Amino acid sequence: MVKENSQLFILVFLGMLTAFGPFVTDMYLPTLPAMTGFFQTTSSQVQLGLTASMIGLAVGQLLFGPLSDKYGRRIPLIMAMLLFLFSTLGCLFSATIMQFVGWRLVQGIAGAGGIVISRSIAADKYSGRELAKMLAVIGAINGVAAPMAGGGMAGSLGWQGIFWALFVLGILLLAGSIHFRESLPATRRQHASWRDVYAGFVAVTRNRRYVCYIFQFGFAQGVLFANISSAPFIMQEHYGFSPLMFSVCFGINALAIVISAASSVRFSHPEQALYRGSSGMVVASLLLCLALCSDCSFWVYEVLLLGLLSMLGLTFTASNTLAMDCERSHAGMASALLGALGFAFGGIVSPFVGLGNILVSTGIAFLVGSICSFICTRMALRRTFSLAQYYSKK
Repeated sequence: MVKENSQLFILVFLGMLTAFGPFVTDMYLPTLPAMTGFFQTTSSQVQLGLTASMIGLAVGQLLFGPLSDKYGRRIPLIMAMLLFLFSTLGCLFSATIMQFVGWRLVQGIAGAGGIVISRSIAADKYSGRELAKMLAVIGAINGVAAPMAGGGMAGSLGWQGIFWALFVLGILLLAGSIHFRESLPATRRQHASWRDVYAGFVAVTRNRRYVCYIFQFGFAQGVLFANISSAPFIMQEHYGFSPLMFSVCFGINALAIVISAASSVRFSHPEQALYRGSSGMVVASLLLCLALCSDCSFWVYEVLLLGLLSMLGLTFTASNTLAMDCERSHAGMASALLGALGFAFGGIVSPFVGLGNILVSTGIAFLVGSICSFICTRMALRRTFSLAQYYSKK
């Protein structure tokens, strides 16, 4: 009999794997101005590295999700970690900004492997409330890690020090991947041709409830990335914060997501957390949009933003749990599509917050994303049970 990994190992390992998303996208944000000088280029070209990583994080999940369904979780995970180490070295030794952007695309693809496979492993091992608890704890582990670590290292180590830290993280996760015991038995794998494997995406999208959940998650991710892309400019240029103070505030705001993600499991049903979070997002984003359009003070902006991010945390855990629960037979594909859609929405929204007055465009992005997210929640819950049944389950 093959010995199983311990619960503690699985918890820490999956938490570190899912941290790839925020680590790859958020960790080096405070160093963007310094990178402009290092590569002797413009800020817009440096920001292409962020865009490239998000594209990679979206595309990579569509690659590694089916791979993990066909060959198991362990082998594709080891491949992803090796690719991540290679691409991180490529970023560190890039001579030009365009070389750096190219390696960031590869790094995003590799990092996507960790994200999509971690959700698939969780779905292999847990279900229902246990799955919700595991995803909530994982979210708490990684939600605050990247911004706080990046802010702490930006001043002393610079952008290269941050990428060396990512390289060390990759080595640790490669060792963890080798130690990991396969969670998907051969009898449950997709024994089909690649054409049939990717045809499985069509089968997954026929599940209308799953589609509603992933679009809710996608619009919510759009709100999150609107904040990620606008916060450095709003806090540093509009409110006059230093890069270090921006990092501290960014990390504190991430705590709102961590706390609400952890508290989401206190609801008796994830549908309740999703409904409360989605409706709360609409209220918070409306107030924040009005405040930003009125050129509010920093503390008004900060308090309302904390409220919006808290509601986001509730929906992230709930939508991930519900989406993965209703497509367990294609967990890898379901996880891939969920993650790819989220980063795709983030990549689409991010450039729009820089159009015109950044305060106004950010407020509008928050409000539109929140309303669309709420509409998807209502559609998903209608397919699960009537709203009358929802209220009776409180």
